[in-house]
Parts: sequence; structure tokens; C-alpha cells
Amino acid sequence: MTRRSRDREAERQDIRAAAERLLAGTPLRSPVGKLTGTELIAECGLRRDIVYGDHKDLVDEFRARAKAQNFTPQVVQNVAEENIALREALGKIKTELAAERERVRALVRAATELSLELEQTREELAAAQQVTRLPGPTGTGRTPG
Repeated sequence: MTRRSRDREAERQDIRAAAERLLAGTPLRSPVGKLTGTELIAECGLRRDIVYGDHKDLVDEFRARAKAQNFTPQVVQNVAEENIALREALGKIKTELAAERERVRALVRAATELSLELEQTREELAAAQQVTRLPGPTGTGRTPG
């Protein structure tokens, strides 16, 4: 068996690309996406001894860039800010929804009460129509006017 020769420049490109993805917050292989050397190794897909042995300078450069970025990728920071804004909007919407539900309950109560009053009025009207009217007085000397 012959051993393949390593392409050190391709390895460096892989490490740089992995560093860019992690710093941008878009990892492909890294399960967590933290800005650490371990995550860089997981993201680039190379063995630890190769990365730390031949490309330690790239690991140091990545760590410096991560530290300059306050260990929070810009994309992650943007998502966190958007999350805060969405939570605030959701809170407002929940408050508005609760107020609307209370208005609906009040309207349902009013509609129910009006419906009962209408039914009662109809029953009274029906009962009043069943009354036999007596003829008015005759010969009292009054003229209708």
C-alpha cells in the first residue's frame, strides 16, 4: 500500500473555509458552532494532529478573530436581536388578543341578554294579541276627537 501525499495548501484552504463558516455563524459540520479550536477542527474535517501540527498559525488566527468578535458571530447576534424583537411583538399581540377575547365575551353576554329580552317581548306581544277587545262605551255623549 502506498500512502497518499498530503496537499498542505488544500488543508489550509479547508481550515480557512471552516473558520469563515464558523465566524459567519453558518457551520456545515460542527454540531455546536462555537468559536473554539475544537469546533474549527470538527468543521474543517481534518485530524487534530494535522491542524495543530502543521497549521497552528491558522488556529491562532481563528482564535484572534473570534476574540475580536466577542465570541459571538454576527449572524448569531443578529438572530438574538431578532428573537428579542419577536418576543416583544409576541407579548404585545398576546395582550391585544386577551383584550379582544374579553370584548368578545362581553359581546356574547350582551347578545345573549338581548336575545332573551327579544324572546320575552315576543311572548308578551303574542299574549297581548290574544286579548279580546271590548267595544268602547256607547252613548256617553262624547264624540271621538
